[in-house]
Order: sequence, then structure tokens, then C-alpha cells
Amino acid sequence: MTDSPPGRLAAPAPITVSLYEKHRKIYAKAVRGRFDNGRIALVLLTQAMFYGGIWLQWNGRQALLLHLVERKFYLFGLVLWPQDVIYLAVLLIISAYGLFLVTAIAGRLFCGYACPQTVYTELFMWIENAIEGDRNARLKLDKAPLSAGKMTRKAAKHGLWIALALWTGFTLVAYFTPVKELTAAFTSWSLGPWETFWIFFYAGFTYLMAGFMREQVCKYMCPYARFQSVMFDPDTLIVSYDPERGEPRGPRRKDADPAAPRAGDCIDCGVCVQVCPTGIDIRNGLQYECIGCAACIDACDPIMDKVGAPRGLIRYSTENALARHLGKKEIVAHILRPRIALYTAILIVVAGVAGWFLAHRPPLKVDVIRDRSALAREADDGSIENVFALHFMNTEERPRRYRIAVTGLPGIGLAGKTEVEVPPTGTLAVMTTVRAPADAGKSGAHPIRFEIRAADHDETHLSEKASFMLP
Repeated sequence: MTDSPPGRLAAPAPITVSLYEKHRKIYAKAVRGRFDNGRIALVLLTQAMFYGGIWLQWNGRQALLLHLVERKFYLFGLVLWPQDVIYLAVLLIISAYGLFLVTAIAGRLFCGYACPQTVYTELFMWIENAIEGDRNARLKLDKAPLSAGKMTRKAAKHGLWIALALWTGFTLVAYFTPVKELTAAFTSWSLGPWETFWIFFYAGFTYLMAGFMREQVCKYMCPYARFQSVMFDPDTLIVSYDPERGEPRGPRRKDADPAAPRAGDCIDCGVCVQVCPTGIDIRNGLQYECIGCAACIDACDPIMDKVGAPRGLIRYSTENALARHLGKKEIVAHILRPRIALYTAILIVVAGVAGWFLAHRPPLKVDVIRDRSALAREADDGSIENVFALHFMNTEERPRRYRIAVTGLPGIGLAGKTEVEVPPTGTLAVMTTVRAPADAGKSGAHPIRFEIRAADHDETHLSEKASFMLP
């Protein structure tokens, strides 16, 4: 240490501040309880739908298929085309409002039970627990020196992880390429470049995020954790620790002397921290890392039973309920507040309007395009001809026959086909000639209409605008 000049203070020693927290591996303890049972049921349900959806059949084809090559989306009996992209936008709006509604009512309930990151982390942890054991066994195994037994367990775990990740990637791609074609190409080692890329890309990210990054995705990568506070308010249900009841913490025996000074109900066992998948201590209050899985509730309730205290030291509650000591009925009453009513009303209106338009979506689409190589020409009989291209789109899964007529000018009619047949969920381009007397109107463009009607269904009718040129 050097002496400072007289009258001047010594410079403070430099302090090193780390901007990034050192990663600490979390060994989450397995827990059983009513919330864990609900999570298991939801994981099994969602994955049965995901892995089984590609094998469902409808009208001799895959029931759920977003066919990129054909540019058609098959959703059971519904066939959507690129022109129906508005329904995708509406679906995203409905999903967003649904998420806002759930979050305003019960916080990060989606994160704790249905988020893909949570679901696949849960699946990977089931494999990990089955092979390496629960928390203490995994801790002991990781600290143990490298041995044949340790290598065998690690290899088995990672092998099953990779197999599950590859099957997940294959399943995802099978929603965009028919599963029968994809299976045949996979077994014959003739997968196309984009199928190969996406199978391994999605499998790699599943393996990385569910196997290694886990809570880091929720804490650092997921934007939902950052803006969820905008949707929270004091009446939002969250996983809460009751400090008035739990503090001061300390050991407590079931047969303790009632006359002895009483500590809080929390015996500071730390089990709520051990079971947390993100490694937080719920006793420190609401934290953005909390995904609302309620594992700490399932862990705490049996401890309360053992020490003879009532359950609910950690429970689903609200900030207002904890501060005002509200009961369950009062909590439910506060849930039905204007904000929730507004979200619900918007969601119902948007979903209802979208459902109505989808149910009444016309099964026929027609585009009329003028042949611009010759705007008008004179026929042998002196009438004037215009040529048009009609592009038919049949959205139904059966062939349909349509009759074509034209109106708008005196004596106007078709010189070509007046009836066409369009294949199921197919398109057809037809060139047709429209004729009108030379004295049908003044020189210039005249509005006309093509009237297309299904031959076997009068209610299927379409009227498309066009213009007829008279020289």
C-alpha cells in the first residue's frame, strides 16, 4: 500500500462486479400431490394429442396436415388455402387474448402446466429420475468419480433423451409433410434436405433446452416472464407464501409444549426450494422466475400435516387476500372484476365472429382475369369478343360442377364453355370468350358480372365483377 499525499484520502480498492450470475445446476426433488397429478395428466394429454395427431385419418388422408407443397391446411373436414390466412391472424389474436385472460386470473398457469418448455423438461426429468434416481441420488452420482456404472447411466439417459428429441422432431415435420411419405423416405434414407434439417434442428433444440438449459429458458430467454407483470394485479391468483403465519421460521415439534413461545408454522426445512424447477425460494415473495407450477405447495402441505399445522402455508392466493385475510369466497368474488369481464367479452366476440365466418365460408372461390393480349376483337358475325381467364378453386373434398353465365349488357353471352367440373380441393383455369353486340353500349369499358352457380346446389353461388371493352 502506498502512502497518500497529506490531506488526501486514499483511493478505494477496485471492486469487481459480475454482470452475469454464475450458472448453478438445479437438482429438483420429485414431489407428489394434487397439483403434480394435474400437471402429469396435462403433459400426457398434450403429448398424446401431439404425437398421435399425425396418425389420425380423415377421408383417406391425414386429418391434421399443414401441407406446404400443396399449400393447403387440412384440419379434419376443413381445408384452408393461402387466401384464408386471415383465419390464422384471428387464431393468433384468440390465443393472445386467451393467454391474457388466464394470466390475469391465475398468473403463469400456462407456464407451469402447458408450456412446451415445461412439458418437455418434465418428460426429460422423468427419464432422468428413472435412470439416475431422485435429487440426492443425482447429487451423489454427479460428485462421484468417473466409473463404468456412472458412464452407463449417463449414456442411457442421454440416449433416451436423444431418441425422444428425434421422435419429437420427426413428429413436428410430419405435420407439414404427410407422415406416410415421411416414414417411407426416412426408412429408405431418402429424406429431402428441408425435412432432414428441421427434424434435426428441432430435435437439437429440444435436447438442449429440455435437457440442459431448463430453467434458464424461463429466466433469461422467455419474453413472457418479462412482461407478465403488465397483466398482473393485486387480485391475480399466484403461488404465495403466508409470512404472517409462517414467520418467524424455526424447528417445531408436533408434541411441543403449548405454553412454550410459539414460532411460525414454517419449520425452515427447505423442501419448497428443493422441489422448485427454477430454484427460487417462494418465501421471498413473488418473483418473475416463478412459473406457477405449485410444486412447493405439494411439498409444503405434507410437512404441515407432520407438524400438526393446517395446510396452506404456501397456497394459491392473491396479494389482496393475504393483506386483508380474505376467504376463498371473497377471493373468487374478486376474480370476477371488470378487467376479467372485458378480456372474456373480447375473447367471446372474436371467437364467435371468427367461428361464424368460418362456418359460412363459401366452398367456391373464383378469380376473373382479363386476357390483356387483346382487349377486344370483332367476331365473324360482327359481335365484339373479350377473352377472360377464370380460375376456379373448390375448397370441398368432392368434385363439383359449376354453371357459368354472364350479365351486364344487352345480348351478352358466353361463346365458350358454360359448365365446368373442378376436382376435390383442387383448382381449374378456364379460358372463356364473352360476346356482346357491337351496339350494346358506348365505346369503352362496361361493368359486367360472371355468375357461377353449383349445378347440384343452388345455394352455392358466386358473382364476380369484370369489365367488357367495346371499341
